[in-house]
Amino acid sequence: QLQACGGGLVQAGGSLRLSCAASERTFNMHNMGWFRQSPGKEREFVAVISWGGANADYTDTVKGRFTISKDRAKNTVYLQMNSLRPEDTAVYYCAAGQYYGRSPIQYHYWGQGTLVTVSS
Repeated sequence: QLQACGGGLVQAGGSLRLSCAASERTFNMHNMGWFRQSPGKEREFVAVISWGGANADYTDTVKGRFTISKDRAKNTVYLQMNSLRPEDTAVYYCAAGQYYGRSPIQYHYWGQGTLVTVSS
């Protein structure tokens, strides 16, 4: 139900925009989040946007650098990532859930993941 794309290789300080396309029902009835996972680490919360789009939350390490947004016409959620750092390197996953939260267990639907690599 979720298709994430937009990852790639970028130098530190650069930008990428991730996209996550969803079915109309999933998009309109769920909060949409982004998570990431690095090798050997647990999946961690990055950002979430409420189903109506009025509220957003970010983990502290990306505040001011990443922006989550929704395009209702395209049923797509975006994660604009600026000022990327090597420590942002991870597989990024989009997810949809009925609860507006930071825990992966609150999300029922997951995309396949897209790899972001930031070189120093």
